[in-house]
Amino acid sequence: MNKTLKMLLVSLLAVSLLLAGCNGGDGTKKSSGNKGGNSGDNGSKQDTLVYARGADSVTLDPITTTEGETFKVTENIYDTLVNFGESDTSIQPELAEEWKLSDDSLTYTFKLVKGVKFHDGTDFNAEAVKYNFERWAGGNAEKFPYYTMFGGYKGDAGHVIKEIKVVDEHTIQFNLTRPQATFLVNLAMTCFGIASPAALEKYGDDFRKNPVGTGAFKFVEWKENDTITLEKNADYWKKGYPKLNKVIFRVIPENTARLNALKTGEIDLMDGLNYAEVDQVTSDDKLQLIERPSMNIGYLGMTVNRKPFDNKLVRQALNHAVDKESIIKAFYAGMAEPAVNPMPTAIKGYNEDIEPYPYDLEKAKALLKEAGYEKGFKMDLWAMPVARLYMPEGQKVAEIIQESFSKIGVDAEIKTVDWPTYLEKAAKGEFDAFMLGWTGDNGDADNFLYTLLDKDSIGGNNYTYYANDELHDVLIQAQSETDEAKRSELYKKAQEIIHDDAPWIPLVHSRPLSAGVKGVSGYVPHPTGSESLMNVEFK
Repeated sequence: MNKTLKMLLVSLLAVSLLLAGCNGGDGTKKSSGNKGGNSGDNGSKQDTLVYARGADSVTLDPITTTEGETFKVTENIYDTLVNFGESDTSIQPELAEEWKLSDDSLTYTFKLVKGVKFHDGTDFNAEAVKYNFERWAGGNAEKFPYYTMFGGYKGDAGHVIKEIKVVDEHTIQFNLTRPQATFLVNLAMTCFGIASPAALEKYGDDFRKNPVGTGAFKFVEWKENDTITLEKNADYWKKGYPKLNKVIFRVIPENTARLNALKTGEIDLMDGLNYAEVDQVTSDDKLQLIERPSMNIGYLGMTVNRKPFDNKLVRQALNHAVDKESIIKAFYAGMAEPAVNPMPTAIKGYNEDIEPYPYDLEKAKALLKEAGYEKGFKMDLWAMPVARLYMPEGQKVAEIIQESFSKIGVDAEIKTVDWPTYLEKAAKGEFDAFMLGWTGDNGDADNFLYTLLDKDSIGGNNYTYYANDELHDVLIQAQSETDEAKRSELYKKAQEIIHDDAPWIPLVHSRPLSAGVKGVSGYVPHPTGSESLMNVEFK
């Protein structure tokens, strides 16, 4: 072979190798962007989902927060003892395959699924369940805010869990101090996902960045304010799941920017679609519009231990000074309803007889005069820095409220800060008034009224620091009442008390919208706002 021919063959071989490398080395074209899955050009199926949201998680240890972006991720890493139905809040088996309640409603006995492993290879069993609950009970509202759902912490008078008993390796028993009608729906909440005791011991405070559960996906990597990557748990105890190989949660703060990323194929699924941009989705044959069942409220909270918000007349006046209909028309495209009470109308026990505070500036001025603030006052109005299902454009809504308050002599300066700091400061009662919201965790009135407005929840989810002893007694009675009709009447009474005291300005109940590419199948948005991706695949 002469030298020229030899050089030609070497060149051809180099070009061939280069082309093979560009195609992944196996003839499979890699997908664009950072999906990492297969495009399907050769019949193979995409197996990586890129899900974009407005803000990052604040932790991956779900019991340490009440923040929804955390739960979107941790729902897929951890399992709970019981779970909700696919699209409702009916109670279904999960890590507990069956359970029994004693006749006096004080003892729950759970039979646990056998053969389940944590992602670190250690065994899930009754001791692991006990370890998790004792860890939570030994904390406080700052460390484990959601544990207040069980009436407080170890040593508190209201704590309903008297004893946790390991009957055998796969049987655990909870003995209560009093009946708690919400006990099972509380257990199903994402924040009560069961973590590996070995991993908790190993990582300590760093567990928030090293989550280990029994769920469908395992944690891989967290690039803060950018991406969180999960991979398939190949040994998942539910055979055949999950269907995806990898999930990447990506942060894109602006709703419109997320939609643009969806349209260009950078992402596969997004939350927080602006109502004004619905037509861009419905007119694109490559996209699908997704509506989540509504179980939320957006509100303006007033911290009642700060002047002048310690005066009920001032709080009532500000309620009269907000034009909710204009807010809904401007920012929700009519896909919301004005809120009257601090819980959605679909929740059992909603009080339909309560009349809303009408938008009445003259009435608001009269109440301020009666309260001793005829010339008004100055205040800080804290606006959410991120888009949420119940508040897609917080800054703009704050501007509408600011303008309305100015008409009654109230000078509201709009302020904001990054999302984790916002939540931290609100929880510590450092804001005059703040915009926030809530998506129900379990479908029960208790999860709105007790969780957000009872004195037990101060330092947890009660950011207004509102405390009313009469309300507390009613809510505890409702928790302990097993007759649903009687519970409903108690919750109606609770709403009357709250409406008169007015620690909030309830704003809206929204119909949350998301969007995805047409190829995404099996995604069922849950009314609780959770994001189980176990059944998701690409058609």
